[in-house]
Amino acid sequence: MGHPNEHNHDLTSLIARFSHGDRAAAESLLPLIYEELRRIAASHFRVRQQGHTLQPTALVNEAYLKLAESSKLAIRDRKHFFVLAASIMRQILVDHARAKQAQKRGGNMNRLTLDGVGEMRVPQLDLLALEEAMNRLTKIHPDRAKLVELRFFAGLTSNEAGEVLGISRSEAARQWRAARAWLTIELGEGKQS
Repeated sequence: MGHPNEHNHDLTSLIARFSHGDRAAAESLLPLIYEELRRIAASHFRVRQQGHTLQPTALVNEAYLKLAESSKLAIRDRKHFFVLAASIMRQILVDHARAKQAQKRGGNMNRLTLDGVGEMRVPQLDLLALEEAMNRLTKIHPDRAKLVELRFFAGLTSNEAGEVLGISRSEAARQWRAARAWLTIELGEGKQS
């Protein structure tokens, strides 16, 4: 499946049919969900640096299983799917980074950049620093944190994330600029370990 704007009708109608008890829709829906998770993972791994030990296929498989287990495939609509997928991908990547940090006792953590995400210029950051910053952002601006989550962990554009969140293009762009500026400051050289 391509970008969220492509095949929206298929995904949306299959989700609706499945949620209303049409079990035949599952046969078509499950491959679409898996393919969309692959697109999201590919988007994430395009902006990460080499040396990350979690492979895209492993991320997709784990996200697919967690999505199926956590929601029993009770995905309400396209928006709900992207929100769930972004949240699940974020948690898997953060858990993986925490496990690696525990193994290495804090040394040589995997680093990645946000250079490929909306021209966000952060020198280098680790997922745990991003997670801490995202938790702080969630407390003060939950809407911006959700936008960042959709942009970074689901690979959506600002417009696509705005559509998922039900906000205008201009509002999505404004919120993205504000969130990006805040994260740039939070994750600046002086804030990283």
